[in-house]
Amino acid sequence: MKIGILGGGQLGRMLIQEALKYDDDFYTLDPNKECSCANISFFTQGNFNEKQAVLDFGQGKDVVSIEIEHVNVEALEELENQGIKVIPNSSIIKIIQQKILQKQFYKHHQIPSPDFQIIQSLEDDIQIGFPFVQKLNTGGYDGKGVQVIQDETELKNMWNEPSVLENLVAIDKELSLIIAKNERGEIQSFPVTEMVADPKLNLLDFNICPAMLSNDVQNQIDVIAEKFMQAADSEGLFAIELFMDHNGKVWVNETAPRLHNSGHQTQEGNANSQFEQFYRVLKNLPLADTSIFGFSGMLNLVGEENFSGKVKYQGLENVLKLPNAYVHLYGKTETKPGRKMGHINVLADSREELLKQLIHIKSLVKVISV
Repeated sequence: MKIGILGGGQLGRMLIQEALKYDDDFYTLDPNKECSCANISFFTQGNFNEKQAVLDFGQGKDVVSIEIEHVNVEALEELENQGIKVIPNSSIIKIIQQKILQKQFYKHHQIPSPDFQIIQSLEDDIQIGFPFVQKLNTGGYDGKGVQVIQDETELKNMWNEPSVLENLVAIDKELSLIIAKNERGEIQSFPVTEMVADPKLNLLDFNICPAMLSNDVQNQIDVIAEKFMQAADSEGLFAIELFMDHNGKVWVNETAPRLHNSGHQTQEGNANSQFEQFYRVLKNLPLADTSIFGFSGMLNLVGEENFSGKVKYQGLENVLKLPNAYVHLYGKTETKPGRKMGHINVLADSREELLKQLIHIKSLVKVISV
């Protein structure tokens, strides 16, 4: 089977690594000839935002998918019209890649999400109360294109672009649910993960699975998942990012229509990983068992401040001496501050031991340049 992936980053790389045990051909399209997938797939250098590049890439493929949502949707629609399978379908990708459409989607389908206002420019009258979050309509990821406006003095910092302005939630926990659906209509979710963010970089520092949740909170998440999958009406693998506020109310932050950083610990922590699951979705195979073995977590390996150039992983040998620690590097030769270069998964018998190990490993390893 010929499987085409738009994007050649680490998510595609780990999908292909997992799928190499099966008999399929993987093709990737990415503008960077040194991307993570370049050497482990049939690689085409090209822009996945250009319609013709995506159309040309899709020809002859049995299925076309994504590992980044910022792709040319018109081309995906045309490929669908040509009879080429696109997973997830172009309709839900189009909704998710635009924050305005995504928020309207939640509202229309009564999926709990913070109240919001849509603006096209700073000439629009801002009616939402302080503090609020500004999210650019397109192009944001890993905390980019998102900022908090605390009061009137910070209005000068706002971006003059189409945006969603969203009430700031008093967050008690950040959570993530990864859920998959195949063409047969089978649906399977992974246990909910708790995410701990780096406040400086505004991206995931490490995560913990399973999250500590009350029955009420778990029930809220189950309802959200059911509503979302019914409304999305597409096979695929989705990461639903959630907030739990101080009152125990669960809100949807946003959704990614793809593999996700918050599911990396499934590689060693679950009976099957998110990558195995997504492969099965692409092939319309029976969905995999997602049971957990105990407590698992993941620590991002991110480029240190003030280091740019050829990457060096300082202290990695110390990590490799530890039991139940698993290193995954992304094949990126160049580091820069804040760039995701890899991750380390950790297994433990208790939440306390997991946190202790994650914090210890974080102190051992640094991503610097030669």
